[in-house]
Amino acid sequence: MKSPSVLLPGINYMNGLNHNALTCSAVPHTALGAFSQTVEAQPYFNVSQASLVLEGIVFDRNNNLLFVDVATGRVFKLTPERQLSIVLKENSFGASGLAVHKDGRIFIASVGDMQRGSVRAIEPNGTREQMIVAPDTGFLVNDLVFDNQGGFYFTDSRGNSADPQGGVFYVSPNVGSIHAILPGLAVGNGIAIDPGGSQIWATEHAKNRLHRVRLSDATTVAPFGSVVTYQFTGPAPDGARVDSEGNVYVAISGQGRVMVFNRNGLPIGQIVLPDRDKGRNLKSTSLAIRPGIASCLLSLTAGPNLVER
Repeated sequence: MKSPSVLLPGINYMNGLNHNALTCSAVPHTALGAFSQTVEAQPYFNVSQASLVLEGIVFDRNNNLLFVDVATGRVFKLTPERQLSIVLKENSFGASGLAVHKDGRIFIASVGDMQRGSVRAIEPNGTREQMIVAPDTGFLVNDLVFDNQGGFYFTDSRGNSADPQGGVFYVSPNVGSIHAILPGLAVGNGIAIDPGGSQIWATEHAKNRLHRVRLSDATTVAPFGSVVTYQFTGPAPDGARVDSEGNVYVAISGQGRVMVFNRNGLPIGQIVLPDRDKGRNLKSTSLAIRPGIASCLLSLTAGPNLVER
């Protein structure tokens, strides 16, 4: 291909394509990065010198940060004074997501050994473990979120891009039946609910999709209520959260960023992790929004660090 006849300073031309610093990085900026708000997160806390896979970050009722080490199933607590402790020790179940019940109990989602996942509940101090969704139900529970009534939605990570076996399911407040809400997903992953409880958002990891589901009630999808609002490219949507205004935040594992969408699922900005253009801090898996401070967001990487924006 013939090179352009007019060359602009600061740009290398490769086979007629404009190739600059933005496209040369390990994670090139897409149209979103070029045309919307972009802010950079800052380091917040180093959890360990070891390489840990951290996930499931949430705030508890006392403004402590809770998160898990996926491989060992440990649940960590980080106080506002940045004092770190272990709430739940290493165990055979593993862990992938957390949610805090209105009574203070911590619910732990787990994909287990990728054959038998579960949901367990513990007291805030890590005691009185209770099985909520047992391994023999066959789900690979990736993440979960409570509604206003005390029931919860969870994602099932079964399947792959060519064999969608996962989905979104609901467990009633009395821990009764499990209801299918959005079956047929290829590795259901992140799950979030809007402030009014009438709309849930789910990420489909293996097909790079963001789903919006409007609900008539806790277990019924409204007519024409289920749509794919966004198709991601590259590696791949993970955890999701909704802020007090209904905006949706999706951590993109493998890209070192959190994409932000308005209440209709349209992209409005992104939060990037430091040094992502150098190939560092790319495994942004999960995020939490500090209660009452919509502009303060914390995200987890797959390394041992927490970052803040």
